[in-house]
Amino acid sequence: MTTYSEPIKILCVDDERNVLRSLERIFLDDDYEIVLANSGEEGLAALDESGPFQVIVSDYRMPVMNGVQFLTKVYERWPETVRIVLSGYADAGAIVEAINQGHIYKFIPKPWNDEELRVTIQNCLERYFLQKQNRELVEKLAAANQVLEDKVRERTERLEVQLAALDFSQRLFSLLPVGVVGVDENNMIVVCNTVAIELLNSVCNITLGGDVNSSCNLAFSTLVQRVRDEKRLDGTIDLNGRSWRVLGQNSRINDSDATILVFVEVAA
Repeated sequence: MTTYSEPIKILCVDDERNVLRSLERIFLDDDYEIVLANSGEEGLAALDESGPFQVIVSDYRMPVMNGVQFLTKVYERWPETVRIVLSGYADAGAIVEAINQGHIYKFIPKPWNDEELRVTIQNCLERYFLQKQNRELVEKLAAANQVLEDKVRERTERLEVQLAALDFSQRLFSLLPVGVVGVDENNMIVVCNTVAIELLNSVCNITLGGDVNSSCNLAFSTLVQRVRDEKRLDGTIDLNGRSWRVLGQNSRINDSDATILVFVEVAA
């Protein structure tokens, strides 16, 4: 016998008491809770008091509220419940109405075969728990997607702040009233602000991205080598007809040796 993750409750609705007793007897050997109702109104009351139910078996022809009307109301409030219609009137119109309005899983004619009905109920339960599992998986996926979206949004916002800060820093760097030059361990000029570019245009064929030894004159390449040899430098140099104080220092940046030079114009 199949073991389920929750107690099984089946609601049987029929205006004939003997039919309800027959339905109840079918499931005597099953570990199901069978609740009986004599009308659609009683069925709705049972759902409010004892629901939800995994499966509902309802007669089609009942006074006041027929089976399709009853199951349509059930679908509106408890759409996950699997719905079955029993009827002695197997007309095509009734079947179509039951399927379209009540979202019926199966239409079973009276009289029914007890064993076939038991198998149908088992199939209904499998359908119910499969749909429940799918809903839970969808909910978990939605929750996981929401967490991912939140993380992406948070990282995007953080990245936007960092980019804004970087843009501000670059603008500020370019507007410094002193020249700043950075040379990596392969002699490439990798940092050069606006003042430094104007300054180096007279001594280097290529400034940003240029090789100090091949693109710049001997005076500038010798200056860079002095900083590397002495680790620190504080001296003066004439460039482009102007006198500059040079502050140089070697630094370790991103596991790479870098040489930084700062040029401050000396007042005449």
